[in-house]
Order: sequence, then C-alpha cells, then structure tokens
Amino acid sequence: MSLRPFRTEDHDAVNALHRGVWWPERSDAGWAWLAANPARLDIGAPSGWVFPGRDGQAAAFMGNLIQRVWKDDRRHHVATGFSVIVPPAARGQSRALIRAVLDQPNIAAGYTLNANPRSAPLYGRHGMSAWPHRTSALKLSWIVDPIDCLRGRLLREAVRRAPHLTDPYRERFLRSERGLSRTVAGRRPSPVSVLSDLSDGSPYDAFWRALKADGRAVADRSPEILRWRIADPDQTDPPLLLAYMRDGAITGYAMAMRAKATPIDPVFLEILDLVALDDEPHAIPALMRALIDQARARGAAKVRLQVVHEEMQRRLGAWAIGARHEGGWGHGHIRFREGAETGDLATWSPTPFDGDHGFCQRPAPRAQAQAGVEARTGVRPGKAA
Repeated sequence: MSLRPFRTEDHDAVNALHRGVWWPERSDAGWAWLAANPARLDIGAPSGWVFPGRDGQAAAFMGNLIQRVWKDDRRHHVATGFSVIVPPAARGQSRALIRAVLDQPNIAAGYTLNANPRSAPLYGRHGMSAWPHRTSALKLSWIVDPIDCLRGRLLREAVRRAPHLTDPYRERFLRSERGLSRTVAGRRPSPVSVLSDLSDGSPYDAFWRALKADGRAVADRSPEILRWRIADPDQTDPPLLLAYMRDGAITGYAMAMRAKATPIDPVFLEILDLVALDDEPHAIPALMRALIDQARARGAAKVRLQVVHEEMQRRLGAWAIGARHEGGWGHGHIRFREGAETGDLATWSPTPFDGDHGFCQRPAPRAQAQAGVEARTGVRPGKAA
C-alpha cells in the first residue's frame, strides 16, 4: 500500500502509535488545532501522512508542520516533519514518509530540528545536510536544581535495570508553583516582563514588524501565528512569553514551556524561542536570567535550549560559556529547494520555534492537578483503572 494523507478518522490509530513509543497523545481538539495552522492553510498541505496496514488503519505516521519564513516582504513556506513513528510491522516506510515531506509542492525547504540518535543517519540518505551547519549537534542546558537532576538520572537507571521494582507511570518531581507576577524582577527593576498582549497593533506587533525589517530571513512570529501557537488545547498551561523592553518598545522576546520527557523525569523549562533585534545587545542575556528565575518559580530542574545557531551562541555571551552541552548527534538536517539556500533563505538561523519542539514536548502536569486526579479516582495518571 502507498502513503495517504492523515485524516480525522486516523486520530485513534495515530494516538495508539504515539502511545506505543511513550510519546504524548493528542485529543481530537488538539489534532484539529494542528490542522488549523494558518501557514498550512496557505498552501493546502496535508497535516501529515500515514502508511495504512492491511486493515486500512494507520500503521506508521509522520506529521507535517508548515511554517512561513519571511525575507523582507517576501514570504516562503517551509516544512518540518514531526512524530515519525514506524513500528517493526511497517519497517522501511520511514523513507517514504521522509520523501513525502521533502517532495511536497509549494515549499522552499524540508527539514527536521529534532532528530533522535536512531533516526539521525536516515536524513543524509535523502540529500539533507546538517543545519545549522556548525551547531547541528549542539543543545545547551542550565541546571537549576542539581539534586532533582541527579535523582532523575538515578531513577531512570533503576527503571532500566529493574523496571518491576518501581512504577514508571507515576509522575515524580512535581512541585507547586510559587506564582508569577507580571514583572519578572529580582532586587532591581527589570526590563523583562510577561508578554500577554498579542493583538494586531500591539507593542509585540511592532516588534515583529521591526524583526522582519532587520533583513534576516525569519520564521513567522506575527501576532496571528503566536495567537495560534499558544491556543494548543493539549497544553497543561499556555507557554510562558517574556518581553524585553527598551525605551518603551519591545526589542526581544522569549517563549518557554514546562515539559517532562516521561513521568519519572524532572520538569524542564524548554526554551521554544529566543530572539532579539539586531541592534539590541542586552535582550538575550536578560531574557535568559528571567527564564532561569521562572524555572525556579515553576518547579523546573533544568532550562534547555535545543536548537542553537552560531549567532545565538555569540549573543548568549557568558550564558553560552557556562552552559552544559547536550546532544552530540546531528539533530538538525535540511534540504533546500534549488537556489533557496543561497537566495532569500541564506540568512535563516533557526531557534526551536522553527522546529517541532513546541508541538512534540510532553507537557508537565500541574502538581495540584496530579493530586486531584489521584484523590478523585484512586488511579495515577498513565495507569489503567
């Protein structure tokens, strides 16, 4: 059988594929939200593809996330595959799924920024090259709670060696949050504040227009796209948005979410976006300081930035020097359509926002919500009644 586009009636089968690899499932509303991606609707692209088994049900899957990339006033569409799941019964279909993303019409590039060690070697066979070119194997992280990070490593090792001795489905390392004020400040007034106004014509809209006018190729961060991004119905909480202000105008912003790889992992604060205007040297370090503070307030053990380009390393300054290096394999790969790499997209430097990180992370449950479920039902989330 050949691939076919992902459809509404595939939700249950595709969720079963996600469940089989311990990846987060989506509600029907969550799948509908992904399908409502304004960039996808621009070009009528599929939300993904499935390989049907003998019973016609989805036996393998790859999602298709379309994004707009702007260079000045010229708009391009690009595609990143996400959640590629090919069980042993569908062995060999990963090639067809990757080709489906790369060969679809109306895109300037197909890429991934989130390949795992096992899948990373596949992409080179499809004419994809490392991207960002010099930092495709780099992830940066900052430890906030070293005790929880150590306990998490020990628990993962214990589950690996003797899974019958502990419950791998019970959520660990959940702490009550200490609250969040609209100003993200320490002892002195801070230029960083929580960003909540994403309306057209807002200060954030002015920042987006200035960012687009900087001359770089940038993924669409317009108010329209951010309003869609934060409306994901499967998130425990909306992403954290922070703005850096200079002379009354936003000159940099960050997006982050609380994530938890598995129930037995500590909570991480995943940086989903971190960007500033070209003439703003102070925003990135200040936003990093605020993100670390927010990680502490939100019960996170670590802050992580999973896509790093060379210019970002430079702008992070001391934060990059003091960071832990993670990864070590090529998690970023791209194939440009002819001429795109040396044309409008030559100055495109991605952050996690450009990849699938905001869609594929497992949201960390709230400590209060976890306790409430157990009190009402006597069943821990992830376990059958």
